[in-house]
Amino acid sequence: MEKKKKKKLNQVDPVVYLPLVLWALTTIYPIFWVVENSFKAKDKILSNSFALPVGDLFTLANYRKAFKNLNILTAYRNSLFISIIVALAVVIIAGLAAYAMCRYEFKGKGFLYNLIVASMMFPVFATIIPVFRMEASWGIVNTDNWGLTMLSVILPQIAGNLSFAIIVLMGYIKSIPVELEEAAYLEGCSTWQIFFRIIVPLAVPSFVTVAIFSFLWSYNDLFTQMFFLRRPEMRAITRLLNELTSQEGTNYGLMASAVTLVIIPVIIVYICLQKYIIKGMTAGAIKG
Repeated sequence: MEKKKKKKLNQVDPVVYLPLVLWALTTIYPIFWVVENSFKAKDKILSNSFALPVGDLFTLANYRKAFKNLNILTAYRNSLFISIIVALAVVIIAGLAAYAMCRYEFKGKGFLYNLIVASMMFPVFATIIPVFRMEASWGIVNTDNWGLTMLSVILPQIAGNLSFAIIVLMGYIKSIPVELEEAAYLEGCSTWQIFFRIIVPLAVPSFVTVAIFSFLWSYNDLFTQMFFLRRPEMRAITRLLNELTSQEGTNYGLMASAVTLVIIPVIIVYICLQKYIIKGMTAGAIKG
């Protein structure tokens, strides 16, 4: 009976695949449609929007114009720099905070945990004005200095991702046996050594999941960039895409090529790291 139950659990009804395939198509086809239209001239898109870009329909003019007029490479540099720094900072700060919340007892711990959870309910729209005024008083908003301007975006994005990251990492760290740390203490390891040599290696799936989501949220964040990246040479890729409509009007070919260039890093991240995303989220759901 137990063997039969295991077989039933391992077997997936083929009928389940049909809605999953249809659901996948609703996500994949729009991306495919945008990519194929990026290789068509703007006057061909409305009349042949669903035709494949072959023969006379195929052109690279949209991509040539995008690289020539939109300063795509500089925007890529800014976006990747901001997103990578945000992901690294969130992983380090949230990891240390989650470890302290899981392993140490101190006054106000319950209140602090409730505050972390409550902070997830405040949208960025509610805090952007005081954050902008605070950073403006520091002199790091819309300056000629590239590093300070990037810092003005990085700081609020780190703060916005910390609550989620701490909650996720706490769920995983709690599942790690305390006996491993006690044995390390007996061997003479310090708190820092225990964290980086025991906790981090054992919780790699959860740390990678937090890093991926922090990177993607930072990369796709337009609202914060609209406030802090005003200068053309400082704009990130999503900020640049937002300016495209006002500059080019209804040039659908150029818009499609720009959108394609924007989503390339996101697709690469998902394809290369999807196993870590699934593993980290699943492990957190089971162990947390």
